[in-house]
Amino acid sequence: MKMPYIIEKKRDGKDLSREEIEFLVRGIADGTIPDYQISAWAMAVYFRGMNPRETRDLALAMAYSGEVIELSAVEGVKVDKHSTGGVGDKTTLVVIPLVAATGVPVAKMSGRGLGHTGGTIDKFESITGFKVEMAYPAFLQQVSQIKAAVVSQSGNLVPADKRLYAIRDVTATIDSIPLIASSVMSKKIASGAEGIVLDVKVGSGAFMKSYEKASQLAKTMIDIGRGAGRKVAALLSNMDQPLGNAVGNALEVKEAIDTLQGQGPPDLEELSLELAAQMIVLGEKAASINDARDLARAALKSGLGLVSWKQMVETQGGELNYSLPSYGLPEAAIKERILADKRAYIENLDALKIGQAAMLLGAGRERLGDIIDYAVGIELLKKPGDLVEAGDTLAIIHANDPGRLEMARKILLDAYHFSDEAVEKKPLIIETIS
Repeated sequence: MKMPYIIEKKRDGKDLSREEIEFLVRGIADGTIPDYQISAWAMAVYFRGMNPRETRDLALAMAYSGEVIELSAVEGVKVDKHSTGGVGDKTTLVVIPLVAATGVPVAKMSGRGLGHTGGTIDKFESITGFKVEMAYPAFLQQVSQIKAAVVSQSGNLVPADKRLYAIRDVTATIDSIPLIASSVMSKKIASGAEGIVLDVKVGSGAFMKSYEKASQLAKTMIDIGRGAGRKVAALLSNMDQPLGNAVGNALEVKEAIDTLQGQGPPDLEELSLELAAQMIVLGEKAASINDARDLARAALKSGLGLVSWKQMVETQGGELNYSLPSYGLPEAAIKERILADKRAYIENLDALKIGQAAMLLGAGRERLGDIIDYAVGIELLKKPGDLVEAGDTLAIIHANDPGRLEMARKILLDAYHFSDEAVEKKPLIIETIS
């Protein structure tokens, strides 16, 4: 089998066989196919696409290109969730303990953030002492005992995807739905969960800016998962504005704990409960989505979700002080209020700009290897639909560097758009696909 023929075939819009895709993935993983040929093939896919069978074959070949996590030793239907990335998206921190509190085991492998979207592992690492790496037997034991564990992705997981993604990142071939879907689902399949809930973000702060593309991505990922024998459901959720009020690692952890105590922002609670309900259904602890919603809400209202959170954090070495307003999380040295200069309704709050402002403060990475500041970020006190008076606080910037604060302030102010007339709030959950 020759790589030039595979490139030519896809260039001409023809379908690749399973054997050709498996040959390609082996060559990506073991280094026998050079970058320039992989780049040419990726560009051919970008323009010509892949049919559903090709996309499934690519995802499965990448999933089995390295280590595959085996969770059969854990009783029950193991579930996982994946978000396509957004600003202020800390649902994982709320959802895992809620789902675990209902008896559904959640074995979560997460990544670090890059760009304006935050990473789940970065948020957990803002907790003093929290261990995001653990030996495989300890991971299984923790999930078996307390139904919840969060660890960073193993370096041996999906090596073919790691190399392909790095090449796509520098060859303008990121924005291809078959390549995005197969990348995401290869990691989920290799992580071993039997049920997968996908939160596909739509809007300015999301990777998918339009409903049409987000819906297509969700359906493609569902098709891959089901082709691999997994149970899959997806939500499309609005990311035109940040989720919740906090953007930045420690600030988001604090907001997640507030939410588990019943004191979080309504949008974060709404989306977290819906994601948890979908996971509970896939975990076979409820016969219907309505029953699952009741279970998730009961776990929140009773405090069992908070108990589950505390167990997970303590088991993984995290140190929090729940008697302090900050819970003992890192705090920034500078807190600057951004004030409204007139009476108006907030029409729009650009999630992308908020994410960029937080990244400038040091909350995110421009490139892999950048050091992040866990304490910095933005607190949003006013959001779209709210009426503000002159002098009201729109947001609080948490910073440790005056120069970074100055740059972030300008972007933050540009993110707010005002109207003299009342503004109708957009629905948070756009669609459920199952």
